[in-house]
Amino acid sequence: MTSRRDGPLMRNGGNVIRELRGSRIAAAVAIGVSIGCVFAFLFPNGLFGSYSHVRQVEKSLVNAAVCESSERINMLKSEHVSLTEKNAELKKQIRELKMKLQLAEQGKDQAEKQFLVLGQSHKAGPFGTVKALRINPVVLADESVNSRLAKILEKVAVGKELIVALANWNVRDMLEVWFTSIQKVGIPNYLVVALDDETAHFCKSKEVPHYRRDPDDGIDSVGRTGSNHAISGLKFRILREFLQLGYSVLLSDVDIVYLQNPFDYLYRDSDVESMSDGHNNMTAYGYNDVFDEPSMGWARYAHTMRIWVFNSGFFYIRPTIPSIELLDRVADRLARESKTWDQAAFNEELFFPSHPDYTGLHASKRVMDFYLFMNSKVLFKTVRKDPNLSKVKPVVVHLNYHPDKLPRMRAVVDFYAHGKTEALKPFPDGSDW
Repeated sequence: MTSRRDGPLMRNGGNVIRELRGSRIAAAVAIGVSIGCVFAFLFPNGLFGSYSHVRQVEKSLVNAAVCESSERINMLKSEHVSLTEKNAELKKQIRELKMKLQLAEQGKDQAEKQFLVLGQSHKAGPFGTVKALRINPVVLADESVNSRLAKILEKVAVGKELIVALANWNVRDMLEVWFTSIQKVGIPNYLVVALDDETAHFCKSKEVPHYRRDPDDGIDSVGRTGSNHAISGLKFRILREFLQLGYSVLLSDVDIVYLQNPFDYLYRDSDVESMSDGHNNMTAYGYNDVFDEPSMGWARYAHTMRIWVFNSGFFYIRPTIPSIELLDRVADRLARESKTWDQAAFNEELFFPSHPDYTGLHASKRVMDFYLFMNSKVLFKTVRKDPNLSKVKPVVVHLNYHPDKLPRMRAVVDFYAHGKTEALKPFPDGSDW
């Protein structure tokens, strides 16, 4: 047997394969050396030593970030407070602009309606038959003013009208006598505007319809801690929303006892129908008062028209443009004039006529029967001493003339509701101071 010899091709192929294998090994060695050099340059302390160093760096960065984030948080909190205050101010300005726009639109609508009536010329009728316009049209209801209040009023009001009283925790005892007398008479349409959380909880516990206003720092600080006079001024601003929503309101202080349903005795023919501080026909309904000035000789007597003021603690107001203008005027004056009494501003805006540099309010008004809607001066000075007058049950009694309101309110309830004929006798006509 002869041995097999490879040809030239096989010999050359083997050599090529060996050369390729050698070059691959050399390349791998070269790559390994290169990688080693790179690691040696990047991690002079070794791979694990570098990892420890990285962790230390990360820890330092975290500590620095914590300090920086704490300062950042404080700065962000400060910015948040500042932005919150600016946002509240912007919201207030937006509300005011929105109210002015709505009033302007309503005024335009009012002017158009008046033009339709007054724009046509009419012949005067026979003597004694001519009657001027007395009742202004009501405004268009706008629920966007306060949608939450609108939903409450839909449930509480009867015939788009209701009794409204403002109260805080300082007057809770009088408030309880107030709503208890209303409930006993059977008046369903009444609402307490609670000026603090305690009053709202109290009303809820007694199942009294109430409305807690959304927070407003400017208004609510007065509502929570204000005196009776401060709250009296506040009511003109709050009352505006009720009128804008299209509701007639019988505004009531809480020092009032209800003995009959007042809605059965209203005329509803004027923008404002109010209780009087007068105590007889002359003072309540007006009279001609003669002023005597002897130095004028023949012209010594000057005739003046007098009427005792409307009581701003009990009045019925319809949702008309003049009514809203009245509330705006009074609220504006009370905001600017810190020493002005709300009842004085209320009457001055209602009665003062137009004159140079001043445009009077064109609102119609009516005085309530002072024996039915009785102030406490009429009761304690006149009625309780008259056998005939004391037998007539008034609609309400307002303890506006006396500072000892609560005991007198309870005595009024005892006298008229419980038949205790001696209940009013212990009290003096006036007050001790």
